[in-house]
Amino acid sequence: MNKIRKGDEVVVLVGKDRGRRGKVLQRVSEDRLVVEGVNRVKKHVRPNPLKGEVGGIIEKELSIHISNVALFNPASQKGERVGIKTLEDGRKVRIFKSNGGLVDA
Repeated sequence: MNKIRKGDEVVVLVGKDRGRRGKVLQRVSEDRLVVEGVNRVKKHVRPNPLKGEVGGIIEKELSIHISNVALFNPASQKGERVGIKTLEDGRKVRIFKSNGGLVDA
């Protein structure tokens, strides 16, 4: 079970975007993910008339390592660590390590 999934709100812990919050747009691999508004770079694109692309400078988000983000806890307004707990009925759920609150309500 993944501790951070697509659609979760995360806080960046280190790097140039430290403290910034964003939504996980996609998981690129097992340990990298793309976060909305984080790690934005400018890319120079050549025009391609066959594909209908115009050239210029575009901004896009690159991936960030999963160890550099923490799941945002709305109760404490902070980024916190996440654990996995098995309930009595056999379901696995994500919990916040600090207060034991469920992530998947």
